[in-house]
Amino acid sequence: MLDIKFVRENPDAVKENIRKKFQNAKLPLVDEAIALDAEKRACQQEAEQLKAERNRLSKANGPLFGQLKKCDDEAKRAEIQAQIDANNEAVKADADRMAALDARAEAAAQQLNKIMLVIPQMIDDAVPIGPDDSANVEVQRFGEPVVPDFEIPYHTAIMERFDGIDMDAAGRVSGNGFYYLLGDIARMHEAVLAYGRDFMIDKGFTYCIPPFMIHGNVVEGVMSQTDMDGMMYKIEGEDLYLIGTSEHSMIGRFIDQILPADKLPQTLTSYSPCFRKEKGAHGIEERGIYRIHQFEKQEMIVVCRPEDSKDWYDRLWQFSVELFRSLDIPVRQLECCSGDLADLKCRSCDIEAWSPRQQKYFEVCSCSNLGDAQARRLHIRYKDESGKMQLCHTLNNTCVAPPRMLIALLENNLQPDGSVKIPKVLQPYMGGKEVLVPLHD
Repeated sequence: MLDIKFVRENPDAVKENIRKKFQNAKLPLVDEAIALDAEKRACQQEAEQLKAERNRLSKANGPLFGQLKKCDDEAKRAEIQAQIDANNEAVKADADRMAALDARAEAAAQQLNKIMLVIPQMIDDAVPIGPDDSANVEVQRFGEPVVPDFEIPYHTAIMERFDGIDMDAAGRVSGNGFYYLLGDIARMHEAVLAYGRDFMIDKGFTYCIPPFMIHGNVVEGVMSQTDMDGMMYKIEGEDLYLIGTSEHSMIGRFIDQILPADKLPQTLTSYSPCFRKEKGAHGIEERGIYRIHQFEKQEMIVVCRPEDSKDWYDRLWQFSVELFRSLDIPVRQLECCSGDLADLKCRSCDIEAWSPRQQKYFEVCSCSNLGDAQARRLHIRYKDESGKMQLCHTLNNTCVAPPRMLIALLENNLQPDGSVKIPKVLQPYMGGKEVLVPLHD
């Protein structure tokens, strides 16, 4: 969410940013926002002038009442009373006008807020320009992708060799997009989460388990309306939503807070289940756990000073690379183009893991710098050295999301005999096991 003052002073830059995001239908919103802001400010200014005049007239009546009390001359008394009555009529007229102005200002402010929630955040200069994810740019690769000389089965087929998944039962219980994990596969799922947790704690992050449901005003503060409609499950009859990622409740933790400057940055790593509609998602009916309605995730969250957010952005995605490489999984960094950025994001990149079966990379982490967009909506601030109030910047990145992580882990560590090597860093979380041996073909 942009500052209306910035929009007012830089309308051409805001419109050019909208064009770069290929959202030309939103171009008229800039002028509408400026007009609504002007109307709101004009109403407020006139209301302030009327308030000052009302106060002046009310104050002027004080001495007149004193004169009226002491005056014995009927003609003079009538003159004083007429002046008091005139002042009272003017005060009443001013009060009626002020009420009308306040109503107009409030209506303009509400409409302005709706528009400002839709105008996208200014993108970083480093963001490549393109209409959709087909224009995302590969930046660099880490690790050598390997294509084995034996066939890699579909990930659920690998899991079934270990009696590790039951999607049929999940379909009967919950429908499509759900799963049961069992045995060593379920244990590996938890091992990945535990390893991700400890990895981030070793980086100096504070471990947190947040609420898994949040109020509507927090949802509006952390994401766009489009993303909200496509992702969030609402609790019927209550002002509560199931979180789609722990970023939502973690950033919401700071709503309406003024953080001590010496407590910045806030660096947190959070565990949560995640619930997503996956509205419009392709392949939701297909067998597999790539795109599902419920999963668990370890997240990274940073709340910092504006001047530090670019540095934190680089550090966060590099943490992802380091973590995946420690699991012997080749990855690449993909810079998201302007048309693929959610409206609140200044910059974003995906970390994609190598899939030997598909012989291509697929997304496993998404790192984002949201600038002051979330902080402005949620009023997350701090006082700088001069005592001036400033908005914080917020960032987030996936640490590990085991459903996709499991796919990458199983495919990249599968052996010709059907066994799966357990990376050394995971072995302590797997009871010391070094390999998973299939129970059947």
